[in-house]
Amino acid sequence: MKFIRSLNLHSQANRLVLAGATLVACSAPALAQLNVIISGGFSVAYRQVLPEFEQANGIKVNTGSGASQGAGPQTIAAQLQRGVPADVVILSREGLADLMAAGRIIAGTDVDLARVPLGAGVRTGVFKPDISTVVAFKQALLNAKTIAVPGSTSGIYLTTDVFPKMGVADQISVTVKERGSQAAAMVVAGDANMAVQPVSELVNEKGITFAGRLPTELQLVQVFAAAVVTGAKQPDAAKRLIQFLASDRTAAAIEKSGMDRVR
Repeated sequence: MKFIRSLNLHSQANRLVLAGATLVACSAPALAQLNVIISGGFSVAYRQVLPEFEQANGIKVNTGSGASQGAGPQTIAAQLQRGVPADVVILSREGLADLMAAGRIIAGTDVDLARVPLGAGVRTGVFKPDISTVVAFKQALLNAKTIAVPGSTSGIYLTTDVFPKMGVADQISVTVKERGSQAAAMVVAGDANMAVQPVSELVNEKGITFAGRLPTELQLVQVFAAAVVTGAKQPDAAKRLIQFLASDRTAAAIEKSGMDRVR
């Protein structure tokens, strides 16, 4: 009888422990969930520092990607238009201006994060061209059989302004890809001889040799910025992420990506 009674008491104790554990689990606050859509230019630095933010703030961040500008279903604007969930967007100022004009951004939440110039890259192992002057860059373009550019802000600038201005638009073969990563992949695969795009999408790309920044006379320095999306479900957490990305904590990652901090 004593043995049976002991078993009953033990079972009751186990039930109490399980009930307590369930109560604690149910009462524990759920982690905030943030949804971010980011363009390629700031992505390398962002992904390097994101784990620190998540761990320090107890916030889980789900990250999607899209082009700052251009056509196609995967631009950030197109994704927001069809209802893809987003609390924060990170993209070029040109693309952000479009979103602000369309009422997609909460006024006053936009913050500049970094500046990035345009550069060129070639496949690792081939001759690295000189692009240090306008004359040298023009010759490098003419020598390249195919040039890959992204279809976003930088590619729009290159194809509508720089190449016509240099007088080479009708003498070179340009392939426009939706994303900078796709333009770089063409070079790595040997399907293009040169990629021209933001430096941050070239300097850390495996299989790409960075040829340098474009000459000052042809340069477009893009500012990448972050902002809170209209209708964000986690606006406070979104602002905390933006503050973190604009802080000194990201300085090393930004510089390693070939970008310059906005001070």
